Amino acid sequence: MSSKFVYVTYIRTTPEKLWEALIRPEFTRSYWYGMRQDCDWQSGSPWQLVFSDNSVADAGKVLEIDPPRRLVLSWRNEFRPELKTEGHSRATLELEPNGDTVKLTVTHEIDQDGSKLIEAVSGGWPLVLSSLKSLLETGKALPGSDRRRTKA
Repeated sequence: MSSKFVYVTYIRTTPEKLWEALIRPEFTRSYWYGMRQDCDWQSGSPWQLVFSDNSVADAGKVLEIDPPRRLVLSWRNEFRPELKTEGHSRATLELEPNGDTVKLTVTHEIDQDGSKLIEAVSGGWPLVLSSLKSLLETGKALPGSDRRRTKA
């Protein structure tokens, strides 16, 4: 059995601008609660999502990368023991042009029924992606999304 979370949103931007916002630290800090992604964005490279105090929130590696269309990451939570023990999950981000918008589909899954990690990301992804959408469409992320949320 497996657990899966799928989120779809449409963002008024170009695939190239959305791609940059997804991978560049200067963008991610403003909509992802002050966190940044550390990676050289090559297939097989290590990837980390890092809190502003330099502690690691999540880590894994780049499984697939096809800019500006598709990014697949292995993903393991590093700061909550009950989530870390579940091991690596898989996050897939797919970008599709759709007129003046880009359809962004995020699929986060793990080969474990009733995953606590998937339950956690099911609350996190909508907040992060809503803030990203706001940033790209208005120039401002959602209020508070540039500051760290509590770790636990």
